[in-house]
Amino acid sequence: MFRYAYGFALAVALGTLSTAAALAQDVTVNALFMSQAAYSEADVRSMIADFEAANPGIKVNPEFVASEALHDKLVASSSAGGGGYDVALYDVPYLAEFASKGFLQEVTARVPAEVNDQVFDGAWATALYDGRKWGMPWILDTKYLFYNKDMLAKAGIDAPPATFEELLAAAQKIKDAGLVEYPIVADWAQAETIICDYGTLMAAYKANFFDADNKPAFASPESLKAVQFMKDTLASGLTNPSSTEYFEEDVRKVFSAGEAAFALNWAYMFNLANTPGDETSIAGQVGIAPAPGAEGGAANSAINGSMGLGIPSNAAHPDEAWKLITYMTSQAVQNKYAKLSLPIWKSSYDDPAVAAGQEQLVAAAKTSIAIISNRPVTSTYNEVSAILQNALHQVLVGGEDPAAAMQAASDEASNLR
Repeated sequence: MFRYAYGFALAVALGTLSTAAALAQDVTVNALFMSQAAYSEADVRSMIADFEAANPGIKVNPEFVASEALHDKLVASSSAGGGGYDVALYDVPYLAEFASKGFLQEVTARVPAEVNDQVFDGAWATALYDGRKWGMPWILDTKYLFYNKDMLAKAGIDAPPATFEELLAAAQKIKDAGLVEYPIVADWAQAETIICDYGTLMAAYKANFFDADNKPAFASPESLKAVQFMKDTLASGLTNPSSTEYFEEDVRKVFSAGEAAFALNWAYMFNLANTPGDETSIAGQVGIAPAPGAEGGAANSAINGSMGLGIPSNAAHPDEAWKLITYMTSQAVQNKYAKLSLPIWKSSYDDPAVAAGQEQLVAAAKTSIAIISNRPVTSTYNEVSAILQNALHQVLVGGEDPAAAMQAASDEASNLR
């Protein structure tokens, strides 16, 4: 009886310890992602499923929001105390704010030293602030020029435009030929998306957001060329008038339906528009090139649209969060899902498996990534962006004079600094 009782008690005790150990390992990582552009929600969920299979005891609870909501979601979560996100996707211009205000944990010591030279500098801009790392780059992206090969051929245009001036001339030729009513489609909604196109044009005209004294330079002659280009293409009927309400996905759908000859958009659009399926009616006709330069300006242009994965300061499970980040940013995983977002790893671009079927995109990327330019690096970027969005919309929709609107924006932004 004693032996039975002892054995039973020991079994219960061991069972309890085993259950407790299992519970201790049963961790749920809450992760914030975006629901458009770059990796699809389905692909992110597939990555998570593979991660969970390789890491028993760690479950991932993903939340998908519009890219415009990422900033406010992280800020609200960080201000709410514990129980927020363990992993958060963030856009490159917000890193200065998140790091300086303590919204993200520093991860410098977590990143292996040998990784530094293996990742593109343009990607590291997503994680480096004040000489320290605050996350891992995950999405390395910029705006490319997409063009409809069939429309260009019918209009007698032999090559994609190399400058924005050539783009206007080609668009006019296509419009005059009656091939499409609005040859250009853009994402110029009053949101961060319009800043990315404006920044691309600024890079072409060699304009700077801030001058040598770190003062806003939105009304500089070079900046005004970028604004005037946007205004003129709308006024001339070359750009779809709905562009002032469009986001990236709207651009993709219009272009993929064969209703535009040209578009600036992120890399993810190439395979969705060019692969036969429900997403497109122009498969096989999609061309891609680095974003154009400008007469008297740069040869090409590129704006940094990269994004990183970081650990919020109030994360409940930072170690498990870093395991997930390490997995999702690994070269093997990024190579596997390279059809929607090109890897951050330099050597991936010489991998035949990565380039297969998207050789044109990879070739364009090699040029664009080398010249990528950043949006303003400032802890008040959210406020600066809002000021610029409003000023640009006043010009494009409200009819305000570009010089007056951009000078007012410069003056307003000066008060933030």
